[in-house]
Amino acid sequence: MVKAETHPHREALLADSPPTDPLANLVDIPLSSPVSLWPQTWPSRVLLAVVVVSLVCGALWTVHRWRANRYRREALSELKRIEAGAATSAPAELAAALASLVRRTALAAFPREQVASLTGAAWLSFLDRTDAKRTFSEGPGRALETSAYRQVPAMDTGGLISAVRSWIKAHRRERTP
Repeated sequence: MVKAETHPHREALLADSPPTDPLANLVDIPLSSPVSLWPQTWPSRVLLAVVVVSLVCGALWTVHRWRANRYRREALSELKRIEAGAATSAPAELAAALASLVRRTALAAFPREQVASLTGAAWLSFLDRTDAKRTFSEGPGRALETSAYRQVPAMDTGGLISAVRSWIKAHRRERTP
C-alpha cells in the first residue's frame, strides 16, 4: 500500500483553525442614504407652502361659513316642525307661524334697523330683493301679508312653505361697507 504523501503545512493549518463558516466572510452591501420627504428644490418648497396656506385658509373659511349659516339650519328645522303640523292647523295659524319664522330669520341675517320696521308691501319687496325672485310680492308668498289677518279662501300652503324654504336657503345678505 502506498502511503499518501502529506503536506506538513496542510496538517498544521487544519489543526490550528476551527472549521470556517462560508457566510462569515461576506460583506454587507452599502446602502444609500435614506430619501428625504422634504422637497429638495426651492420652487417645490414654495409650492408646498402655498398649498398648506391655501388648505388652512380654506378650512378657516369653511368653518366661518358654517358658523355664519347656523341661523339658516335652525330656521329650516323649525320650518320642518311647522310643515309637520300644517295639516292640522288653520291656514291663518300656518301663515302667522311662517311669517314669524321669516321675520326672525331676517332679523338674524340682516341689521335690525333695516328689517324691523318693514311691513306690508315693503316687507314683501325686501324678501323679493334679498332672494332675487318674485315669490313674495307676486307669488304664493303674498299670503304672508294677507292671510295672517284675514281669511283667504284658497291659500296655496304648499307653495307658501316652498317659498319660505327657498328664501331661507338662498337669501343673500347685502354687504355693508
